[in-house]
Amino acid sequence: MHFIQPEKHTRRAFLRRAGQLAFTGAALPTALNLAAMADAAAFDATDYKALVCVFLNGGNDYANTVINYDNTSYDQYSAIRGGGAGRTAGGIALAQADLTPTLLNPTVALPGGKQYALHPAMTGLAGLFNSGAAAVQLNVGPLVVPITRQQYQGSNRTLYPIPPKLFSHNDQQSVWQSSQPEGATTGWGGHIGDLAMSSNTSRVLTCISVTGNTVFLSGDSALSYQVSTGGAVRINALNGNVYNSAAVRGAMTQLALQTRGHVLENEYNLVTARAVGAESAITAALASYPANAAAFSAFPTGNNLADQLKLVARLIAARNDLGNRRQVFFVSIGGFDLHDNLIAGQATLMGRLSAALTAFHASTVALGVANQVTAFTASDFGRTLTSNGDGSDHGWGSHHFMVGGAVRGKAFYGKAPPVSVTNSNVDANDQWHVGQGRLLPSTSVDQYAGTMATWFGVQGAEMNGILPNLTNFNSVDYPTNLGFMS
Repeated sequence: MHFIQPEKHTRRAFLRRAGQLAFTGAALPTALNLAAMADAAAFDATDYKALVCVFLNGGNDYANTVINYDNTSYDQYSAIRGGGAGRTAGGIALAQADLTPTLLNPTVALPGGKQYALHPAMTGLAGLFNSGAAAVQLNVGPLVVPITRQQYQGSNRTLYPIPPKLFSHNDQQSVWQSSQPEGATTGWGGHIGDLAMSSNTSRVLTCISVTGNTVFLSGDSALSYQVSTGGAVRINALNGNVYNSAAVRGAMTQLALQTRGHVLENEYNLVTARAVGAESAITAALASYPANAAAFSAFPTGNNLADQLKLVARLIAARNDLGNRRQVFFVSIGGFDLHDNLIAGQATLMGRLSAALTAFHASTVALGVANQVTAFTASDFGRTLTSNGDGSDHGWGSHHFMVGGAVRGKAFYGKAPPVSVTNSNVDANDQWHVGQGRLLPSTSVDQYAGTMATWFGVQGAEMNGILPNLTNFNSVDYPTNLGFMS
């Protein structure tokens, strides 16, 4: 078994896409790299739905995000992380008493009295969980096939393949987003966009990134339309008076948009015209939903992730003006590669993540679309449960959040990994740890993504072109649909 390459990942599709990109021209801004939009066989949406990927760049430390709280597992967590046998802070362990305000109270208690709390800086997200607007997916990460620790440590990679280049930042970011290592040209968000484009009047606005270029939003036909936190990116030469001359601006506009006799020149100008039209449409639509409107009042200042999600919320508010029924968004926050200074560094990041997601959900409630918008987190990988002294190192599986009105919240999904200790070290016989407390994922990214794609409208064989390994997960222990979406 291996990474499956569906038809739309073939060489022919790659060459077609390369040809499309050639028409966009390197001289234009990245925001203009919009390939010719082909019609895609897709579902016909009559309502609105949006998926929002919140990527935590650097590999978030799972053990200090969703933290063991019950006395037995907390003591083990603390012993491994350098906090000693007590329940006070030490090493990179957080004090148990500090976790009480963020204790998670699921509708159905976890087996064996197991309890979790969120990082103390995540009071907002804990409130969303306890109110039913958020859920936690435990121990999710890239997998090709279901695999045990013994199979991972074995040498039979034909029967038990593992994701390529584990523990590498760039490669695992790409695997999370595309099922392939660095160098991939398409991602599962983009392939969902391929199917969704026909539902949108503004097809170019199907996949939108507020954080630069990303493989996640690149499909066979759909491409990532890039915006800034301030809105659409303009072509400076075509806006305002160039060199303080309206005549120069007019000449530049004519050169950039006029019909040309040469097929390549004409296609280049058509792409430019489409970009100008998209920018104009977004700017006009957002003017009706200003950043200071009441629906967006919950967003904090001085928080770039919140700024990104605020722009997403405004675009969602403008969905009818822009003619959109299905959209996929991508935002990100960096700084999670905390090999040192974990306690202080993660506290800042967790606070920003929690505040931004809480405000974003509040805005969807205010706009009346909470049941139609689902935000979810992703990251390069989790980190080691063991401490390296002042931080943690690269891992594999991690815990992630799903937020929205359609999420079956106040619940944990997946398998809670045990925290086994022998002489203050992770038990070598623990099934779900493969060294230094690196979690062997018990849920695959494909299952996680497939559950949201199904809610979004993807059906049947369409899933094979989006998530190439999902067919390997179809059992009681590894269900195709994880059940966290209603």
